[in-house]
Amino acid sequence: MPQQQPNNLQSAQLSGCMILTLMIFFGCMMPLIFVDLAETALRNLHLSPQAAVLVLIGMIFGSLFNFPIARFPLDKEVNVPVFESLAGIQLMPQMKKLRQEAIIAVNLGGCIIPVLLAVWLSQFIFAGGPTSVIVTAVGIGLNTAICYRMARLVPGMGIAMPVFIPPLTAVIATWFGFGIVGPILGDSGVDFHPLYAPVAFV
Repeated sequence: MPQQQPNNLQSAQLSGCMILTLMIFFGCMMPLIFVDLAETALRNLHLSPQAAVLVLIGMIFGSLFNFPIARFPLDKEVNVPVFESLAGIQLMPQMKKLRQEAIIAVNLGGCIIPVLLAVWLSQFIFAGGPTSVIVTAVGIGLNTAICYRMARLVPGMGIAMPVFIPPLTAVIATWFGFGIVGPILGDSGVDFHPLYAPVAFV
C-alpha cells in the first residue's frame, strides 16, 4: 500500500503535465486556426489570396488605430487614464476624475476596412439580380434592428454587444431571405391564366 501512493502521485503529476501541455498547444494553435479561417472566408468574397491576406493584416493591425469623427462636451466628471513619469520612466496610468469632452471614433480595422470591403462587394450583389439585392436588404434590415436592440451603453467604455450576435443574425437573415424571396419570385413567374380564378393567391 505505501508503494501505491507514490505511483498515484506520479500518475496525477503526469496527467497534469499532459493537460497543461495540451492547453498550451491549443492556445498557440487557436490564433493560427482563426487566421486560416478568416483568410478562407475572405477568399470566398471574390478576393485573391494576396488581397485576402492584405485585408486580414489590415483588419488585425488596423484595430490599433482609431480616428475621431465627432466631439461633444460632457456634463459631469468621468474617469480618465492619466500617464505620469518618474525620472523619465513612464508609470502605469492613474485613473482620475476629470471633466472633458467625449470623442466618437471609428476603428480602422473594425469599421473602415470592413465598410470599404462591403462597398466593393456591392457590385457582385447587384450583378446577382433582384434576388440578391432583396436578400441583402432583408439581411441588413434584420441585422440592424437586432444589433440596435442588443447594443448596450457601457459607462466609461462605449457601446458593446455580444460578439456572436452580428454573424449569427446575418446567417439567420440570409436563410430567411432566401426562404421568403425565392418562393415569392418563383411563384410570380408562373403563368396564372390557366387557373381561370378571379383571385390568385401567392
